[in-house]
Amino acid sequence: MAGDTPRGDATPSAANASENPHAQTPSPPNHGTGYGKATHRALILGAIGVVFGDIGTSPIYALREAIGHAQKGVGGELAIIGVVSLAFWALMIVVTFKYVMFLMRADNKGEGGTLSLMALAQHAVGRRSAWLFILGVCGAALFYSDGVITPAISVLSAVEGLKDAPGLNGELDPFILPISAGILIALFLVQSRGTAGLARFFGPITAVWFLSLGVLGLTHIFDDISILRALSPTYGVELLLKDGFLGFVILGSVFLAVTGAEALYADMGHFGKAPIRQGWLFVVLPCLTLNYLGQGAFLLANPGAADNPFWNMVPQMIYWPMLILATAATVIASQAVITGAFSVTQQAVQLGLLPRIDIRNTSETLAGQIYVPAVNSLLMIGVLFLLLTFQSSHNLTAAYGVAVTGTMLVNTLMAWSVVTKKWKWPMWAVLGTLIPFGVIDGVFLTSNLLKIPDGAWMPLVLGGGLVLIMWTWVRGTQILTEKTRKDSLPLSDLIEMLKARPPHRAPGTAIFLTSDPEVAPVALMHNLKHNKVLHEKNVILTVHTADRPRVSDSQRVTMEPISDDFKRLTITYGFMETPNVPRALGLCRKQGLKFDIMSTSFFLGRRSVVASARQGMPLWQDKLFIFLMRNAANPTDFFHIPPGRVVELGTQVSV
Repeated sequence: MAGDTPRGDATPSAANASENPHAQTPSPPNHGTGYGKATHRALILGAIGVVFGDIGTSPIYALREAIGHAQKGVGGELAIIGVVSLAFWALMIVVTFKYVMFLMRADNKGEGGTLSLMALAQHAVGRRSAWLFILGVCGAALFYSDGVITPAISVLSAVEGLKDAPGLNGELDPFILPISAGILIALFLVQSRGTAGLARFFGPITAVWFLSLGVLGLTHIFDDISILRALSPTYGVELLLKDGFLGFVILGSVFLAVTGAEALYADMGHFGKAPIRQGWLFVVLPCLTLNYLGQGAFLLANPGAADNPFWNMVPQMIYWPMLILATAATVIASQAVITGAFSVTQQAVQLGLLPRIDIRNTSETLAGQIYVPAVNSLLMIGVLFLLLTFQSSHNLTAAYGVAVTGTMLVNTLMAWSVVTKKWKWPMWAVLGTLIPFGVIDGVFLTSNLLKIPDGAWMPLVLGGGLVLIMWTWVRGTQILTEKTRKDSLPLSDLIEMLKARPPHRAPGTAIFLTSDPEVAPVALMHNLKHNKVLHEKNVILTVHTADRPRVSDSQRVTMEPISDDFKRLTITYGFMETPNVPRALGLCRKQGLKFDIMSTSFFLGRRSVVASARQGMPLWQDKLFIFLMRNAANPTDFFHIPPGRVVELGTQVSV
């Protein structure tokens, strides 16, 4: 990145997110191998607490919605068995086969998620691909949409358990919405304090939740043991065929059972492949399967309980503990999505998809513990808006699903480049794997799009707005860079001119931040023009973002002498790292360049951009770009440069 451009050198050559590498637990070495059994068990427990929080809250509302639609068609026994069958096979195909067995192999140096997959696909192709970039932007935007809906529907669905809670007789029903809002507001307000202290409880609480789901389902399977027929896919297929178009609508509700599946891939770099896979196969999948079978058996024996099968089958004597546990689980699921949004933001900023944003570390020991005030505030506003607009989890289910199915389809499409170019699979294997996944993703997405009049418009509008913002920022940055390059003097020409007419020399070192190390930085030109001085040592510094998550210290800095007076220095960061220029400069000692930070001046070029209707983007888009640029975080803070050592020199540019 550089001082001469709003984002700098981190052009979108690669692109999440993860999306969601929460730093509650240290990343395992070798991503799943080579560490002790105790650590491995801790990672499995941590994965259960963070990775599976979202999908773990689906039993509260998924079957309720799907069976509600199915009973409008063929109804009867087939509606229940067919829906349970579809839910089970959705878990098997979408989560187990696609994510756990297939997509988790597509790791970018151990990291996963939409933006990480985009970076891997770009690297596999060997060039910057426009369609991969567009897919990555769309995937990141849809993740933010999911980040707004998940906390609202998860917490609200749990608190709605108060309606049937023993001893209340509906007295708290009018307060369900305020209670949900209060819980969510409190959750967002504590983000600035960090979640490291609470994180140690996430795994145990969620593990207890999953075990409770399994035991609850197991006890009710015996209400009608014939529910085990749902393990055969034939009943799900029969329901879809008999219901015709309604069966297509049912799939949109069935998909609620697998929302959160993308977290398995997104959190891969944090917990490792093995802990996530084992946590899913040996704990989460069995417990979810037992619960869905139990709900189905309960409904076969009690058809009138279809209005809310999950809470209706909870025994009265454990109702309140289950309600408290469900609320805790939904809060944890919401926390996972919020911190995931922070991580996606960090990656998007590093990759040049968004302007610099104030990103704060909330832990001195865990680099991944970050807090993004702007994103936190916008998410809270969005979540509260949803609560007030939709009022109930039933209404919110209409808005849920589109963002997740869209992200899943994006992942499948980007996997094409990885499988064909990097893995070099034969075409028959590629088509045999990706076409079925793509068809399933497409069917689920289309069925969810039918809900647009009922609320699915919301994530599409939100996602579209975010795509527009990202595209405006990327395009505006490109135009500004091209104009800068066109109007600038090549650095080699300037050096020759300075040799012919040497300026007055000032003691010390000057570091000029720029996005293009081949041209003379604006700050250098202004310093020569107005101050008529040149420092004894001059460093042209560019901060570059690589197409991999992290860069080792041995590859952090590269230095190239240009002349006796100038050196070109490049600092490289991974797209999941936070830039810290002074710390990176300390690594230059090994290359013979010593910096005394208190005798070094950092020169930044600050541009005042003016909208122009005759060039570049449309005028309205120019104004949006200027707004984003003016509200970008100060580069001094973003790069952790001591404020007292910074000199800013500005110029006006039209775009």
